[in-house]
Amino acid sequence: MGGLQAAWSIMSMVTLTPFFAFLFTIVFMASIGKSFGVRRLYVDLLVKIFEFGRQNIESVRKQQFANITKSDAEEEDTPTGDSLSTETIDTGDGTGRANTNGNIPNGGSHRYMNGRDNSSHIANGGNTVISRAESLILSPEVIDDTRSKHAEPHEDGSGAVRDNGEDGDDETKSDGTEGEQEAAGFKLSNCLDYVKSGMEAIIEDQVTSRFLAEELKNWNLLTRTNRQYEFISWRLTVIWMIGFLIRYFILMPMRVLICFIGVIWLTLCTAVVGCVPEGSIKRAMVKSVLIQCFGFLSSALSSVINYHNIQNRPLNGICVANHTSPIDVLMLMCDNCYSLIGQRHGGFLGVLQRALARASPHIWFERAEAKDRILVAKRLKEHVTDPNNPPILIFPEGTCINNTSVMQFKKGSFEVGGVIYPVAIKYDPRFGDAFWNSSRYSMMQYLFLMMTSWAIVCDVWYLPPMERNEGESAIDFANRVKRVIADQGGLVDLVWDGQLKRSKPKKEWKEKQQEKFSKLLKGE
Repeated sequence: MGGLQAAWSIMSMVTLTPFFAFLFTIVFMASIGKSFGVRRLYVDLLVKIFEFGRQNIESVRKQQFANITKSDAEEEDTPTGDSLSTETIDTGDGTGRANTNGNIPNGGSHRYMNGRDNSSHIANGGNTVISRAESLILSPEVIDDTRSKHAEPHEDGSGAVRDNGEDGDDETKSDGTEGEQEAAGFKLSNCLDYVKSGMEAIIEDQVTSRFLAEELKNWNLLTRTNRQYEFISWRLTVIWMIGFLIRYFILMPMRVLICFIGVIWLTLCTAVVGCVPEGSIKRAMVKSVLIQCFGFLSSALSSVINYHNIQNRPLNGICVANHTSPIDVLMLMCDNCYSLIGQRHGGFLGVLQRALARASPHIWFERAEAKDRILVAKRLKEHVTDPNNPPILIFPEGTCINNTSVMQFKKGSFEVGGVIYPVAIKYDPRFGDAFWNSSRYSMMQYLFLMMTSWAIVCDVWYLPPMERNEGESAIDFANRVKRVIADQGGLVDLVWDGQLKRSKPKKEWKEKQQEKFSKLLKGE
């Protein structure tokens, strides 16, 4: 019995003492806003491993292609050509089909990018099948009359608009009265754009693709966002197995424990600070405590955050940012103190909301209650007019988008007045998919995916403050701010409402397209 106690005491000294020293170091470094740079070295190592995997996949693909070419040549030389055998390539997606989606492109130019051309991938927001020119994309806003005479858009607001004059319609190009009379009457070709748009909408529309995981250029040894290449060669199999063990049996337990301690630490600190009387001392304590607590929590995700243009960091007023995930707040709160406004949640998020509300002013509302919306607008104006309050952080999209685009900004926060501080947030998808698909994953499932990813690497750009111009409507101001954020973050600027993932398109949008088509048939 005494031997067991001695062994236990030795085990505790060997394991617990270094672990608590490790936690203390994390808390101390987070409190002073410093880092040893271990996470950045870890990310740099991951980049080298991903590059090795890419080269290995390309090498295997080229060898497979060479074998198939050789086999086809042998089949052509065979005198009996009645029974031709078809050899398939293992695409890594479990289908057993021959991969013709970019792996064997025309002209013999081999670019193996998970079956996607990188140029179209970037131009169309990352997760797309149909390529559309920006000048031909339909918006829910009213299109000018001169263009509407030649363009037939999607009814569901998801596709392209085609200019008949550019498409080479001989009848509309012909000279004389006959062409004018034909343009004024009904032609079967008038329906072709709607047929094309309907087929494109079935395959893919601009809205739905913004709520799917972003496709990657190269495989990142994870199996949740793109094709599975773990068994394409024995080298990648070994690396993937080692990575699986590290992520699930080393990183995840440590991250869960750090997150648990961090939430308790945040709750205790905000409770203590909440007892301090209002004043400058409390505001300084709140800022220091929140930055330190969120810095500690960020280590639970192995976060590496790069802040740009810190001279534009918000001091007060309204800060607006694009929205990819609930951890957007974590990324920003590691560098500055914000008041938050958003929907009231239960569960894990509810715990954090109640803890934050004890220390600083925040605005939580029920999305379904119209009375709350009026109260929210009033409280928002009161918050902005007080110069002692920290800047309030708002995500005008109202929902999470998949890190490829910026969708419609709600005008409410732009009607309050005052200075708007735009912030652009862009995650590096190579290390983990930060997008939260709330219709598919609960918060705990999402956190599990985050803690079993390699890391969370994020860039944050503080943009120059913006004010509403004289005579500018709140909607125009919101679109101007959204455009600046999209340009800085390398995101696709879309006019569609993100709530379309939960609801059907507005009836007015459909009526606009019906009215345009009827005018076209009448020759107006």
